[in-house]
Amino acid sequence: MDEIQNIDNFEKWLLKEYELQTSYLFATGSNSKLLSREIGSALSGRYLDLLVYPLSFKEFLSFKNISIQTPYELLSKQDIIEKYFDEYIEYGGFPKVVLTDDEELKNSELKNYFDSILLRDIVARYKLDNFQALERLAIFLLSSVSNQISINKIKNHLGVSFDMANRYFEYLQNTFVIDTLPLFDWSYKKQISNPKKIYSIDTGLSKRVSFEVGKKLGDMLENIVFLELKREHEELYYFKTAQNYEVDFLVKERERITHLVQVSYSIKDEKTYKRELRALVKAKEELQTSYEIALLLITADKSQDIVFEDINIKVINIYEWLLLKNMEIK
Repeated sequence: MDEIQNIDNFEKWLLKEYELQTSYLFATGSNSKLLSREIGSALSGRYLDLLVYPLSFKEFLSFKNISIQTPYELLSKQDIIEKYFDEYIEYGGFPKVVLTDDEELKNSELKNYFDSILLRDIVARYKLDNFQALERLAIFLLSSVSNQISINKIKNHLGVSFDMANRYFEYLQNTFVIDTLPLFDWSYKKQISNPKKIYSIDTGLSKRVSFEVGKKLGDMLENIVFLELKREHEELYYFKTAQNYEVDFLVKERERITHLVQVSYSIKDEKTYKRELRALVKAKEELQTSYEIALLLITADKSQDIVFEDINIKVINIYEWLLLKNMEIK
């Protein structure tokens, strides 16, 4: 049953069918109404929820009948993988878009998704009367991937009240247009009081509605890494040191920080090389854990193991990291 959230009181019908025990039920929908408090109360203990993302790059390649299982296969198909990775960044991972060959139709489909989410899943559901403000906010956020955003910044950008900015931001998050990444701190109070970083649910969606985002390959790469990490890890943050060094991703499993992950399109420039690696080293020093934290830098450059300021750092090529499951971290 697809888009079942559009039917009023659907959870009561699901509960009745569940109690009859005559069938297995799979209910799907494109916004977080399926995960709302009312549904959780009505179906408590009777369901499992699963968040399905747009296609990963590995899944994208499978739609193109390409399978990469070994480093040799990756090397032998490097040219076609680079071509398809460019397409993946440009048009994203929505299955219907991936299966469409014509570029104009791809762009039209992405624009239709964008308009449909805003009009059907937000404006109609929440009975909004300021569509222009919502559209401007959506474009602003999709143009700001990998950047820190606060409600005050949104309020000032749109020229609206704090309450409206906050509500519209939540609507876009609830419909999975955007996702957010909190700052890591052992203090939960400090976590929630700091700005979050913004990511798009799909790079194709961002590039379709924003002129600026296409110029930022590094941000697109970071967005792809974010989505891949979200598929595999529940606790994900960014981190800032006292000296203002920023690490893109901190991975936490239960009470242990397992990985610090930095993303840079290229580290061939010496200043970039030192900046990215030093951020990882300083973050590890500041966290002062009694156990080892793996340091990883994901880039479009070749993979290598580096010792920087007496600390081991693994530099890994983005294709290897996305496609070879036996590589260090997923």
